Amino acid sequence: MTTTVGTVALRLAGVRARLGSREVLHGIDLAASPGQVLALVGPNGSGKTTILRCAYRALAPTAGGVLVLGRDAESIGRRELARLVGTSTQEPPTSGGLTVRESVGLGRSPHRGWLDRPGEHDDDVVGRCLRQVGLSDFAHRDVQALSGGERQRVSIARALAQEPKVLLLDEPINHLDLRHQLTIMALLRDLAAGGMAVVVTMHDLRLAVEYCDALAVISDGTVVGTGDPVRVLDDRLLAEVFGIRAHVRTTPRRTLDVLGLVDDGSLIDE
Repeated sequence: MTTTVGTVALRLAGVRARLGSREVLHGIDLAASPGQVLALVGPNGSGKTTILRCAYRALAPTAGGVLVLGRDAESIGRRELARLVGTSTQEPPTSGGLTVRESVGLGRSPHRGWLDRPGEHDDDVVGRCLRQVGLSDFAHRDVQALSGGERQRVSIARALAQEPKVLLLDEPINHLDLRHQLTIMALLRDLAAGGMAVVVTMHDLRLAVEYCDALAVISDGTVVGTGDPVRVLDDRLLAEVFGIRAHVRTTPRRTLDVLGLVDDGSLIDE
């Protein structure tokens, strides 16, 4: 990739959005740079998924805008946008009758003409993406016969097959066992090290602190803190937003130590 750390790959500027008659995002300002893993964290219903939906144009903001590599996302055609932004959702659609390899191969569609058949490069990319998510041995399995966690990894591999500049993942480790959670989080670090901008929604604060370069804390449709996890997750924010008493420890590695719950102003130790 030709982009470098310090530039902005994805920016949301003053984004507001509604679901039905209710405004659910209230002026979201976020930026993700190449070489960075940015985690959107916050309680259920805080607006994390809606932010991603606005970023990949599944939901039109009612105000504000989304920039991809400095360009207004609304000015970018769907096929070109798919070459720039790869997306994996919480409940990825299953492709009936397709094998895992064929399903991941759909991620190559934006790079080919409508009638072009997959070429050698397409096959190489698909094979690499299967290896990255640990599904090489599943290549010829029917997607519909897979577990929820396995389908989630297929969805991630399909997004990677787009060879995007920006990767948007909505709860990518939600259905995975611990081994595969760690595998995917390590993969995201590797992708960022290669120059990709990665934005991921997460519920697991511990893994977010350990693996992500930056956090954006979302509460009731607003950004209440953003930046380095050590700086953002102070005692007050952890108590007010997440209802926990916790501390970010930096040695021997960056981790989150959860000490207890906050309940009506009193602490309930574990």
